[in-house]
Amino acid sequence: MLMNYKWFPKNFMNKKQFIIFFITLSFLNLYSQERRVITTAVPFLMISSDARASGIGEQGVATSVDNFSQHWNPSKYVFSENSSGIAFSYTPYLSKLVNDIFLANISYYNNINERSAWSASLKYFSLGDIDILQNPLDIPIVENPNELTLDGSYTLRLSETFAMGVSGRFLMSDVKLQTLDSETEAATSVAVDISGFYRSDVNSYKNFDGIIRAGFNISNIGPKMKYSKVNGGTESYIPTNLRLGSGFEFIFDGNNSLAVTLEINKLLVPSPSEEVLNVNGEVVAYRQPDVGFLAGIFKSFGDAPDGIAEEIKELTYGLGFEYSFNKSFFLRSGYFSEHELKGSRKFATIGTGFKTSRNLNVDLSYLISTSDVISPLENTIRLSLGFNFN
Repeated sequence: MLMNYKWFPKNFMNKKQFIIFFITLSFLNLYSQERRVITTAVPFLMISSDARASGIGEQGVATSVDNFSQHWNPSKYVFSENSSGIAFSYTPYLSKLVNDIFLANISYYNNINERSAWSASLKYFSLGDIDILQNPLDIPIVENPNELTLDGSYTLRLSETFAMGVSGRFLMSDVKLQTLDSETEAATSVAVDISGFYRSDVNSYKNFDGIIRAGFNISNIGPKMKYSKVNGGTESYIPTNLRLGSGFEFIFDGNNSLAVTLEINKLLVPSPSEEVLNVNGEVVAYRQPDVGFLAGIFKSFGDAPDGIAEEIKELTYGLGFEYSFNKSFFLRSGYFSEHELKGSRKFATIGTGFKTSRNLNVDLSYLISTSDVISPLENTIRLSLGFNFN
């Protein structure tokens, strides 16, 4: 039993981390009951891991191609001017309280020819080290809850302006403390993505030239994850998600351009719609229905208890701006918004980046929360490094 143990973390920072970890899990469960927030397993997949996308409002499905397109829309890779590239990113999490919770990402792409490309990435989310003791004099047992995904993609250019891609993904979530509960185990699943990207030719207007971009990505289509071995175990949906975006790049001259992009997201996971009644027959909460993942995808478009009005509230929006000087220096800003009853993530983002003559990209971003709900990424600087090969 959990209550039979006492925990003595190595230091105060880890104690905070341990408490926050379990309080967060409890809070998410309560929050979903009161406000009908959609919850899933491996939620870190919805966090932007690269600094460029983080600087333009947490979006990337319809922006120009970069090294981290694997996360947002791998169909973009065939439009890259480079033959291949590799990238690394590091995102601190809850950085005001702890120093060992983070999200790391490594991505690679390779253009096979002008019409096809393959790519892969590894994402790792660490919840830090936790020391567990039954007695104060015992040698601590160190646990490191973590989650990771490994994926690969193939992209085919179907015309001069449009490409589509398919991805396969392995997911692993080991967030249970097995020292405290031997009936839990790491949960695994597999998923696929289907994506598409459109990029127009350069069009001439009265005072500027321009490029139109649009994209979509249906990601994490796959079965639920099971954590417990008892009575078949409880299962959690993975974050199947639909991204739609479009943008326009104003090209003022050979050195200056400004890209404006809008992105809309919807989780394709059932809403908490089943009533939970108290002893008096009153509705006190809502829970997600237990259906298969494919049925859950179709159900997600019309299962909200308050109808279409609540379905619209489940959409999130990102608006981003990226100024480019000579394709080597970048200034970015953006805004992300989620309805108060569905999570209340609202924040502004700023960022910058530069590209050296040796094809090294360095990007930084910063998040400023505008919501009453504290963001774990608030006041966090994210860093990304990319290398391209001609």
